[in-house]
Amino acid sequence: MATHVITGAGSGIGAAVAERLLERGDEVWLWARDAGRAKELRERFPGARSLVGDLAEPERLSWALGHQAPPDRIDGLVHCAGVVELADVGDLTPRTWQSVLAVNLVAPAELTRLLLPQLRTARGQVVFVNSGAGLTAHPQWSVYAASKHGLRALADALRGEERAAGVRVTTVYPGRTATPMQRKVHQQEGREYDPERWMTPASVAATVLAALDLPRDAEITDLQVRPAG
Repeated sequence: MATHVITGAGSGIGAAVAERLLERGDEVWLWARDAGRAKELRERFPGARSLVGDLAEPERLSWALGHQAPPDRIDGLVHCAGVVELADVGDLTPRTWQSVLAVNLVAPAELTRLLLPQLRTARGQVVFVNSGAGLTAHPQWSVYAASKHGLRALADALRGEERAAGVRVTTVYPGRTATPMQRKVHQQEGREYDPERWMTPASVAATVLAALDLPRDAEITDLQVRPAG
């Protein structure tokens, strides 16, 4: 039985990944921002365990983890949490830049750092659920795309650094997916939201599991998945 830690399991892609891993009997630890949210996640995903720490405050994650008992080994660390804000560069404040970068880039880097010993023990895998914005930046997407471009750089550097330890690193770049975040994006774009136009979170979760389940003699480094049609 493999052991996995998942961020962003409260909705969307993270929830779909958690469901798939629990269904097949893996041990799943869900990252929550506070104790109340952790309780909600455990009730929603029977059999799952939880860890608590606010990803919006990455500088406090070390303290938070030091007061808990994470698993001794981690086969998969799946980063699904993220926030989005759309605006022209001329309208973005330092507060917005800092808040988006904290959750989307600094927190994944810090959480990965803190859990590397367990990942090395298991010769495990880190999966960063990125975005098409991690490959191309469009108008009004500067702060989100910058965070996702940075996440790609983090993954690439980590892959080279941890190869000798047997830790695999995969980045998944989903296109538009029918999630609560996508609903918010449409609101900020001033467009009507039709979830039927986009991929389901389950489709993206299937790509994450494909990367996790790949035989040990191979590694998926980068994987793009787009809505059909």
